Amino acid sequence: MFVRLKGINRVRKWRTDGSEVVYYYAWKSGPPLRGKPGSPEFVASYNEAVAHKVVPPHGALLSLLQKYQASSDFTDLADSTRRSYIALIKRIEKKFSDFPLSALTDRRTRGIFKDWRDEVAIASGRRQADFAWTVLARVLSWGVDRGLILKNPWERGGRLYRASRRENVWTREDEVTFLEYAPKHLHLPLLLALWTGQRQGDLLGLLWSSYDGRYIRLRQSKTGARVVIPVGAPLKAALDATPKRSTLILNTSDGKPWTSDGFRTSWRKGCRKAGVQGVTFHDLRGTAVTRLALVGATEPEIATITGLSLQSVRAILDAHYLKRDPALGDSAIAKLERGTKMPN
Repeated sequence: MFVRLKGINRVRKWRTDGSEVVYYYAWKSGPPLRGKPGSPEFVASYNEAVAHKVVPPHGALLSLLQKYQASSDFTDLADSTRRSYIALIKRIEKKFSDFPLSALTDRRTRGIFKDWRDEVAIASGRRQADFAWTVLARVLSWGVDRGLILKNPWERGGRLYRASRRENVWTREDEVTFLEYAPKHLHLPLLLALWTGQRQGDLLGLLWSSYDGRYIRLRQSKTGARVVIPVGAPLKAALDATPKRSTLILNTSDGKPWTSDGFRTSWRKGCRKAGVQGVTFHDLRGTAVTRLALVGATEPEIATITGLSLQSVRAILDAHYLKRDPALGDSAIAKLERGTKMPN
């Protein structure tokens, strides 16, 4: 006997190797379903979702939040981005699910939500509070664009968290120290990040079939961009010396695939053991951009290798990562001297 389940939402995603995977949800913006379609586990998870489904009151903020999560603007986001959005949207729902949309045009509304942002900052930190504000602002902007609300009172809300990662680049000393004292199974992730400038998620999903001995070819999970990266000699030596224990290039010390949380935990322990402080794995992406710039690579060349947009490359170099290295100043003055040298 076949039972047709109503509202099932299928979402197709592509892995870094170009293969397709399909995720199933109870409905658009609904919870993910377990098991294979048609299996008892799949049907049970669907019934659980329906039993706990909340019908939003008409004209309330909850209805807009659910409509946004059912839109392509949300479903087209990367998996990791959607998960982080959902966590914050649930937090917003808990506090403001019945907040009337008609009140968004009231000038007092902005103050109410800024007070809430301050509460989030006290409970979870300023950075999380800013992220919550950003997510809500994006939902409201989407609502204005779709004609569902008249005003977005969250525009230009400012930030509570202030931090610059300008100095947060891996030095050569950091790299040498890490390679000397951190566990060996963490060495290849370091070299891959420094020589490709790719995100953690894309590196953890990188397949051996993506490497042909000269180039690494991958499709970035966040943007969908395809990049072809020439493999530098140090990275090639490390890759060629690594045994192929699975289809994935990077594995745990037991030869198993990394989970994101598991990798972050191991990486922190590795940095602690090596005595490397003040930098994260995420900073390796900016470090790669910085090192390429310091050896004379142009912004288009850096964008081609990393998959970043030209605008992102400029932002990283200008505002976040590029240390004012004395070598740049020496090079600039040398060029000025050559350009202004008087003829004999």
